[in-house]
Amino acid sequence: MTTTNCTHAKDIKKVVLGDGPISINEVIAVARYGAEVSFTREYCNRVDESRSLIDRFLQENRVIYGVTTGFGSNVTKVISPEDAETLQRNIIRSHAVSVGEPLEKEVVRAIQLMILVNLGQGYSGVRLQVLELIASLLNHDIVPFAPGDGSVGYLSPESHMALVLIGEGKAWKDGEFIPGAVVLEKAGLAPVTLGPKEGLALISGTTSATAMAALALYNGIQAAKTADITGAMSLEVLKGTIHAFDPRSHKLKKHGEQAKTARNVSRILEGSQIIDTYKDYRLQDALSLRCIPQIHGAIKRALKDAEATIENEMNSASDNPIIYPDGADGTALMGGNFDGSFVGIYTDMMCIALANLAKITERRIDRLVNHHHSELPNFLVANPGLNNGYMVPQYTAAGLLNEIRVLTQPATIDNVPTCANQEDVISFSYFASKKAYQISKKLEYILAIELMTATQAMDFHHPLKPAPITEKVYRLIRSKVPTVKEDRFFHPDIEVIKGQIHEGELTKLVELEMGEMEF
Repeated sequence: MTTTNCTHAKDIKKVVLGDGPISINEVIAVARYGAEVSFTREYCNRVDESRSLIDRFLQENRVIYGVTTGFGSNVTKVISPEDAETLQRNIIRSHAVSVGEPLEKEVVRAIQLMILVNLGQGYSGVRLQVLELIASLLNHDIVPFAPGDGSVGYLSPESHMALVLIGEGKAWKDGEFIPGAVVLEKAGLAPVTLGPKEGLALISGTTSATAMAALALYNGIQAAKTADITGAMSLEVLKGTIHAFDPRSHKLKKHGEQAKTARNVSRILEGSQIIDTYKDYRLQDALSLRCIPQIHGAIKRALKDAEATIENEMNSASDNPIIYPDGADGTALMGGNFDGSFVGIYTDMMCIALANLAKITERRIDRLVNHHHSELPNFLVANPGLNNGYMVPQYTAAGLLNEIRVLTQPATIDNVPTCANQEDVISFSYFASKKAYQISKKLEYILAIELMTATQAMDFHHPLKPAPITEKVYRLIRSKVPTVKEDRFFHPDIEVIKGQIHEGELTKLVELEMGEMEF
């Protein structure tokens, strides 16, 4: 199941783990919109069976990394069964060292959900009791404090979250920031004492990188669809020629996303008097208009490739060691499934794709506000000079684009060995995903500015009528953002339009009129 053809995340009220793969939309439903989390009987059985293997391993005194040994380069230190609980508590306390501003609520919730999905595969040996407590935190809207800076791929933010499970650390509940033990008591929950393997399992794996990747991907796919709408509106009000979207041209390129994008724009603009009037106004337009199918299409291809990889990672077991049910005895497989290279490389690629979408969008904004290109009043205000109009929102888009370009520097090409060189190759997938998430949110603002300026430009085309679909988009914007006749405080306008994009109101409106947009 992909984000391109399933129920909107906001409409998913319950997410049941255990019977099949989890989708991106289900992650968003839990992380952003508070959907309830529960487990199937199959999920519970898998977890219980995996835990029974850990009990067997302990009885047989098997040497297993992180269960009867220390961690990292301390793997050579044997830990007695009597010290097993202390070992697991110590790893949580000692690894909770990320710093800086706390991760956003939806990021923390997405990570918690990824932990449940990862450990619920039945290859980690944790008790069901521990996973039920994490689900309870989600369902009681308890948000553990987790500083977001300083992770090389995993471990530290997850450790801060795990502190709450043992009655330590801090968390938010109903707007209060309170100690972990107190927040559990207020919710009628009891802390757990972590047993063998459980501390390690809670903080290992790709859960934080994958969670942020899922959030970034959802935002990115929604942004790419939105860009087809905002790009179509810009083409319309800038007297662009629809001839560049002729399907005969696009079928000659062997990239399906290009032709789909051209069809999206053509369908959005059907019935436009403005488009019909100016279809032969110039021989061909600037690239930011003429190459919408090619550039938007390439971005969508990259996002679809990232989507396949991220969904694979979401539904994989990324723990170490893997507790494998190999016959009645089982075995512990010590390996590297915690490595985040798949997620990191593809979120680095997502950064590049989203930066390209920001780039073409900012160029259209400049054409909208620049009277040398738009043939409309300068900065889209009737009395320029006395009024600045939309002069400076283009500055904002340029500033955001600069920030996005800096964030597009790949994280995964770097390497700083850790743990006394035992961990000598580091994925840095955490920051790759974090960058993609940050870029996706900045991109929403750039799209909001394009939509705001294109809507204003449409006012200068009366009495020519826009396409029925773009007219509905115009009315959606004008329901919250009135026509600019003289300068006012524009920041709230940008925020409200960004909210309409972020919540999917814009794409929902368009798809109600023309059916699902092709992706």
